[in-house]
Amino acid sequence: MNKAERLFQLTNLLRGRRMAITAKTLAEKLEVSERTIYRDIQALELSGIPVEGEAGIGYRIRHNFELPPLMFDRTEIIALLLGSRMVQAWSDKELAGAAGRAIDKINAILPDDLKALAEQQTLLVPDYFVQSNDADLSQQVRQAIEEKRQIQLSYNRADGQYSERVLDPLGMVYWGGKWTLIAWCHLRGDYREFRIDRMQQITLLEQYFDTGPERNLQHYIALMTAQSY
Repeated sequence: MNKAERLFQLTNLLRGRRMAITAKTLAEKLEVSERTIYRDIQALELSGIPVEGEAGIGYRIRHNFELPPLMFDRTEIIALLLGSRMVQAWSDKELAGAAGRAIDKINAILPDDLKALAEQQTLLVPDYFVQSNDADLSQQVRQAIEEKRQIQLSYNRADGQYSERVLDPLGMVYWGGKWTLIAWCHLRGDYREFRIDRMQQITLLEQYFDTGPERNLQHYIALMTAQSY
């Protein structure tokens, strides 16, 4: 947890409390030292947040203090929450967890009327068709993309044949209800697409790759766009 996220969590722990909470308890909840809590309390005070209390007794934020609301209208809130729920439902565990935390942060500082809107579940994003193995493979692929590491892929092709490939993973695209890897295939010397749900095994290799003007995700998209006209 970085400092900005920790300060946000600390603010939420201190807001609206009737009784002060000790630095020791805060340190345990945030998994940091008491000294770090004292520094964070000082940082909150310097930023203008009215923290009440003192070392050895405990802290809280004045009961009538509210964080300034985000300037989102109703449709913007719907769009943000729907997008986050899609990430929760259709992505790997790491991104799903991040989306959940983002939703919590948005909800924490919304005014009451928009908070009621956020709690409505009229636009649902089902996750029952996403296999857990697909999510695990998706996270491995995403790691390889971010680190620019080659992967060795065991893959079931559309014709039922088994294939082994060494790939430079360039990006992932979600279409047709499936995640698809866009990669440079060393066997074919060209771009190829590989559906996550057809992958059997992925090995991250120690070889790294560089992208170039004619070997990157944007170039692939430009080629596909040109072919569609």
